[in-house]
Amino acid sequence: MPALTLLLPSLYSAVGANRVRHFMPRRKSQTTPRSDETNSSASAAPDSILRVGPAGWSYPDWAGYVYPFRRTKGFHEATYLAEFFDTIEINTSFYQPLRPDHTAQWIDRVAANPRFVFTAKLWQRFTHDIRSTTSGSTTADERAVRAGFDVLRAAKRLGAVLLQFPFSFHRATETVAYLSAVLKRFADYPLVVEVRHASWDSRETLELLHANGAAFCNIDQPIIGRSLAPSAQATSPVGYVRLHGRRYDSWFSDDATIPAHERYNYLYTAEELAPWVARVRKVTERARETFVVTNNHFQGKSVVNALQLISILKGSKVKVPEPLRRQYPELEAIADTPPAEPMLFPMRRGSKDVMK
Repeated sequence: MPALTLLLPSLYSAVGANRVRHFMPRRKSQTTPRSDETNSSASAAPDSILRVGPAGWSYPDWAGYVYPFRRTKGFHEATYLAEFFDTIEINTSFYQPLRPDHTAQWIDRVAANPRFVFTAKLWQRFTHDIRSTTSGSTTADERAVRAGFDVLRAAKRLGAVLLQFPFSFHRATETVAYLSAVLKRFADYPLVVEVRHASWDSRETLELLHANGAAFCNIDQPIIGRSLAPSAQATSPVGYVRLHGRRYDSWFSDDATIPAHERYNYLYTAEELAPWVARVRKVTERARETFVVTNNHFQGKSVVNALQLISILKGSKVKVPEPLRRQYPELEAIADTPPAEPMLFPMRRGSKDVMK
């Protein structure tokens, strides 16, 4: 399989009416790149590495979409995805600390792809349960978090740790102090901060992250009220982009009759991806290693859009999972091989289709 390390030109222009801002000039990373990641293209930004992949891998609705219905003995989702991507964002670490033995198994599962690194969310106790965390009784919690992350780091498979804060986390004196404390607490990891409220859209926020060696997470989300708008910021050697989809009707919905997955049931069009391609390229100008994570996961839509982004950024066709190309015929345009079986009657899909 060809390397998915993407080598990008160093100069790009802004696209569209969205604000694209730059903060700090690019800094040299303290870490030495692995030999298989060294750039060889004269047109590439020096030491620029770009990885694109989905958020998570364990979704029941991916059966028959991303994964085959019938799985061979020993099949594992991470192994399968590592054939197509150089990164996956670990979601389970948000709900509870990673078990070191599970983490070690995942490392083995992706061993066939030497370019592959995970990113992982920080446990929500440190981002969504601020009151209990500030009480000071979290030494054991921190130790539990580190146990799993350190296995990944020791194997050189940890690309970033994402601190995902909720929309309700507004910028104020106390929240700035809290964020500063968490950044210092986990400063030995490559940290990324995702905030969703527009009150954080300030130079002071960028300065705080830069001073602590943390990355700003550029997000795409439904812009409702004071939601944070799209950006192209880089405040550390790590660049990070997350695409959540644009389900305005279910993003903040309290309707219990709407399934939780509908929040992420969204397929980006080529026109919607284009401005993000420009932003990603701008981030790579200033970051040594950039991650683009697609979180619109329902029925594999995140995988579809991640493959499309890789194809656009590489300027070439890519390997496409067979089940996915049957469900999304638009992938035929970027698939690097003919389908395993002729598709006489390709399925036609809409963005709100449900699994049959």
